[in-house]
Amino acid sequence: DKHGYFNFGAAAVNCWAMMETAKIRILEVNQNMPRCLGGSQESVHVTQVDFIIESNNGPMTTLAPAKASPVEEEIAKLVMEKLRDGSCIQLGIGGLPNAVGTMVAESDLKDIGVHTEMYVDAYLEMFKAGKITGAKKNIDKYKQVYAFVMGSQELYEFMDDNPGLASYNVDYTNDPKVICLLDDFVSINACVEVDLFGQVCSESAGVRHISGTGGQLDFVEGAYKSKGGQSFVCMPSTFKTKDGTVKSRIQPILTPGAIVTDPRTAVHMLVTEYGIANMKGKSTWERAEALVNLAHPDFRDELIQKATEFKIWRRSNKIDGAGSVDIAVGK
Repeated sequence: DKHGYFNFGAAAVNCWAMMETAKIRILEVNQNMPRCLGGSQESVHVTQVDFIIESNNGPMTTLAPAKASPVEEEIAKLVMEKLRDGSCIQLGIGGLPNAVGTMVAESDLKDIGVHTEMYVDAYLEMFKAGKITGAKKNIDKYKQVYAFVMGSQELYEFMDDNPGLASYNVDYTNDPKVICLLDDFVSINACVEVDLFGQVCSESAGVRHISGTGGQLDFVEGAYKSKGGQSFVCMPSTFKTKDGTVKSRIQPILTPGAIVTDPRTAVHMLVTEYGIANMKGKSTWERAEALVNLAHPDFRDELIQKATEFKIWRRSNKIDGAGSVDIAVGK
């Protein structure tokens, strides 16, 4: 710009951290990149780089919003019942968080705040519907805070030179000590599978990696420590393999090789289409009961059998159907 600064655009994330550790600093100018205002550490001065590359760049890579399945929409409805005016929302990746964004846009909620790692089209949808003001935020008031953006061309155009948005490095957006300063913080993320002990895997299918750890655990911890905060880790109760076999996402133990993204001690709310279960303060057998009630009915007897083998099951639960599910549907 006219002051000699280069903006990191759609992904400040860890750019300055790399700049600080690099022996040689090379920048490539992309005229199609949105200029994303900060925040902090969203730009670098020309005197702080060694080489500058200028070339013809193609259009920015776009990512269409993932569509929610009917089951994911049912889960989103359950989460919506827990939201309130002034909630500060973090959305993870996938169709389910996007469905929540659409439902917020169509709801009567107001003064929603934004503090997230990834900024997606769902936020734009909420903003256009007049739901996002940030008026109730304790810090970064009236600003939508994020670390990187990925979405449509319309979203990139919305980000460009927008003073209502604040691009920060990930050390800030994902710091639980920062997140917990925001009252009524709500973290909404998806996962791959959960075991009867409440351990969450969100990044691999067994030994096959799907993604990295990302910021999920940071937001799970920060949201719980927020005054009035809530963290939701969501999943359809079942999935289909390539050969059409239906399997439960709630397993007795995690698939061998699966990576624990969220330890059981950190998990707050787990959600399937069958309800929401609060995992905090629960004994091992209480967690098992709650998770069995979140599972698809076709798999509950099998899970009870395994829980009994693990000695984490009360016989009384099989008789009276009790379970620690806060919101239960479809039983």
